Amino acid sequence: MRNIIAFPLLLLAVILQSSVVSEIRLLSGYADLPFLLIAAWALQERVESAWHWGAIACLVVGFVTSLPWPVLTAGYLSVIFMARILQRRVWQAPLLAMFSVVFLGTLFFHLLSFVTLSVLGTPFNFSDVLGLITLPSLLLNMLFSIPIYTLMRDLSYWVYPSEEFE
Repeated sequence: MRNIIAFPLLLLAVILQSSVVSEIRLLSGYADLPFLLIAAWALQERVESAWHWGAIACLVVGFVTSLPWPVLTAGYLSVIFMARILQRRVWQAPLLAMFSVVFLGTLFFHLLSFVTLSVLGTPFNFSDVLGLITLPSLLLNMLFSIPIYTLMRDLSYWVYPSEEFE
């Protein structure tokens, strides 16, 4: 029952991503709201369903993007993998872990997307992609990661209450 909250929240995130967040541009880059949600959710220590959220995010985002499904799956699940590893190691500084996951995840996801689109025949210049899309997207993701992390922390306390109150 605790995983049911993922469906409306990720659907809302994809709707907001495609209508509002994608219009907040810095050069040609924009923040990735579903990416930030699953990264912040996977960093919560009480959460047991991060992999489920990642699978749901892959399905939902896959319907509105033109990237192939394997790219989304590899990108989002690698972010969850990094977040779960950092959540165990950097437990004293959760916001530092969020920044690390967002930084590494954004770079990995954009590199994976660049390689896939280049293999599929889209002519991109790597320096243009890095300077006009990846770095601005990284900055916007870092900017949005603070309120998203706070929101997901509060949601995790609500979904997974402490044993004292159960």
